[in-house]
Amino acid sequence: MKAVISLGANIGNPEEQMQLAIAMLCEATDVVALSSIYTTKPVGGPEQPNYLNAICITESDLPAADLLALLHGIEKTLGRERIERWGPRTIDLDLIQYGTILSSAQELELPHPRAHERKFVLEPWFEIEPDAILLTHGKISELLEQLQ
Repeated sequence: MKAVISLGANIGNPEEQMQLAIAMLCEATDVVALSSIYTTKPVGGPEQPNYLNAICITESDLPAADLLALLHGIEKTLGRERIERWGPRTIDLDLIQYGTILSSAQELELPHPRAHERKFVLEPWFEIEPDAILLTHGKISELLEQLQ
């Protein structure tokens, strides 16, 4: 099943953290597309450095909860600490969309509840899949246009 995964990092060595996370994703899933790395301003939270962001599209047979656990495991391996909501981080991996699964469970919301509002998600996703549709919100090209 196709998974859209957002990557972000802004403390430590963000570029290295991103490359390590991508390597780990390649080992655990079938990575089919990877966007360029974008430099973006933080959204919400305390004052902090700019982020590096990217989108990775993978194919996986894992159940959604197991894929999310895999992403959290990669974050933990790379030193992610969940101290402050929207705070700085060594790595952040978000499951944006997984096949056609819709979930409003507290532990896993699909599609990601704020993806349609986040240029740092939509822009790199558009780069590698310009015809993509974010379930429940529509074409990412149109969503991105609304944010410009």
